[in-house]
Amino acid sequence: MLLSMKKLLGIVVLCLLSSKAIAFTSPTLTSELEINSYDSTPRGLAFNNDGTKFFTTSFGNKEINAFKLNTAWDLSTAVHLYAHTIGYNGRHLAFNSDGTQLFFLEGKVSNNASVDRVYRYTLSTPFDVRTRTYNDNFVDVSSQQTATSGLEFSPDGKKMYIIGTVGAKINQYTLSTAWDLTTAVHGGSFGFEDSSGDDEPLHATFNYDGTKMWMTGWIEDSIFEYDLSTAWDVTTADLVGSFDIGTFDDGPSALVFSQDASKLFVLAATGDKVGEYKLYCTYGILACRDPTSDKDDVASVESQTESAKQLIQHTTYPVLNRMEWLRRNNNNSNLTNQNIKFQFSNEILASLLDVGSIKLDNPLLNYWIKKLPDKLVAVNGAVENGQSITIGREYKKKNKNSNNLDNFTTAIKSDNPLLNSWMNKLPEKITARRAFLKEKSSKDKKTIKTKNKNWSYWSHGDISFGRKGDTATSKPKEIRVSGLMFGADKKINNNKFVGAAVRFGKSDIESISPGGIELDNESLTLNLYGTLPTSYSSNLNALLGVSLLRIDQLLSGEITGERNGKQVFTAFNLQSDDGYGNFNIRPTGRFEIGITQFSQYTDFGTSSTNSQDTYDSLTFKTGNIAAGFKFDNFINIKEGRLSRHGSLEYI
Repeated sequence: MLLSMKKLLGIVVLCLLSSKAIAFTSPTLTSELEINSYDSTPRGLAFNNDGTKFFTTSFGNKEINAFKLNTAWDLSTAVHLYAHTIGYNGRHLAFNSDGTQLFFLEGKVSNNASVDRVYRYTLSTPFDVRTRTYNDNFVDVSSQQTATSGLEFSPDGKKMYIIGTVGAKINQYTLSTAWDLTTAVHGGSFGFEDSSGDDEPLHATFNYDGTKMWMTGWIEDSIFEYDLSTAWDVTTADLVGSFDIGTFDDGPSALVFSQDASKLFVLAATGDKVGEYKLYCTYGILACRDPTSDKDDVASVESQTESAKQLIQHTTYPVLNRMEWLRRNNNNSNLTNQNIKFQFSNEILASLLDVGSIKLDNPLLNYWIKKLPDKLVAVNGAVENGQSITIGREYKKKNKNSNNLDNFTTAIKSDNPLLNSWMNKLPEKITARRAFLKEKSSKDKKTIKTKNKNWSYWSHGDISFGRKGDTATSKPKEIRVSGLMFGADKKINNNKFVGAAVRFGKSDIESISPGGIELDNESLTLNLYGTLPTSYSSNLNALLGVSLLRIDQLLSGEITGERNGKQVFTAFNLQSDDGYGNFNIRPTGRFEIGITQFSQYTDFGTSSTNSQDTYDSLTFKTGNIAAGFKFDNFINIKEGRLSRHGSLEYI
């Protein structure tokens, strides 16, 4: 049964993943911006993080031009801001993750001596190249490339890539200190010409996780797409295909994806313009990505289905256990779990009397001394060095002169001054005590008559944690769940109860891997439940629940997607009252099923990635079947009895 439920969960995951839109439509050119009035020899292109600015480099004018986009990532709203002279033949430029550092690639012009270097500048105002200062941080790459044309970094700043036309290669470098060019070490190269047929690659860029690479080919007027079997390692590149942009321009020199990878911007060096393409799926230049091949996607979907399944379990278990507790304590008049009792009794009176210091003048009272607190009937009046009292049961006697020890008057004398002072107050103490006992007796009688009409209240808190292992298609995940449940129920008659409970739950599911996704789930659940006998020797417990869910998906602590959900579920638990052996072993069976509906949502990725996945709304089922047994055993002790109970189930 456990294996079949795993298969069911796998089917649900595949259904969820297949609901992601994977139909492909080729990119569409939606906007063009001519920049030749500002720069007649543009080569490099870069955007700020939110898409409200972009920059171009000029190898002829030796300057950087800045443009503002009034609507983020909308080229039609672009206006020129300024041109900033930099003094080098600019081939390309890049920024670090927060825009406080500018990287500038210098390349040779015509037959001039090679000056293939990358320089780093500090910007006092992020993404404002006019505020740059140089701190002697650079790297010379002429040993690997003498005709540099493109520059790119990984998002964490620990990988740098230089593209050049000599050998049509891309060279990769590892930076032991992120964004520090002086720590760069060459780590291999990849030649484009054999695979693409283009011997003048000008730029390359990557997807957010480094498993895809795109190159602009000057000769073929195309964008070439590659798969990287090892992320961020260009030596493992394999050509997928190409996209012809010749109708836009015959000299593409740079390309940039929007933050959510729904748009592509291409710098055209021949026409001196920038083009904006609409992509109909994430990085959709040649095809839409197969979601089942991405471990993060699979882990995200598995986490969502797992959270829906666990919500049912964490809600049904406490309610079913409550009904079992009601069955075990069926004979109790108070079925509220908070058994706090306040009691006032004659023991208080006894504690105030130091019996050892009381001197009695009547030997017959020696028998009654221990029963004094419970047998004190009246305080008659003061006598010399003591108090006259009546001990026994208060009732009228036919013979007032009877020597019946159940009711007689005597005097208590004490050599304790504190006791004598207290004894003077006995009349009012007795009157108050009588009034209290009379009122308590009246309430007890009403309680006995109405106990079956009263509601009982209970509460439950749960905390659980666990881990699901790594698989070939999914990353391992840590799961932490907590919740509070408050309920009320009442007894209709013997073995029959009805009730309702509300649970507020939170769960956190985190992928155990660098850069893994995290899901924060909140849920509110209403349960209606009841237990009733199905035969002389068995009982059926049943519940119906409705939940509202909210799921926040996070990556690197930043919310990248929000999803809502609804859930309805039911559970049945059948158990026998006939037990076996000293531990009263009883067979049980349980069945639960739920239907969950998730709304459509889009995972937009973080501000430092270009990830976007769109999920359709989906309705799916989860369930469990279990069989086992329960046991209980009672041990009588001095002040009551000790209960031992437990259960064992196979799911």
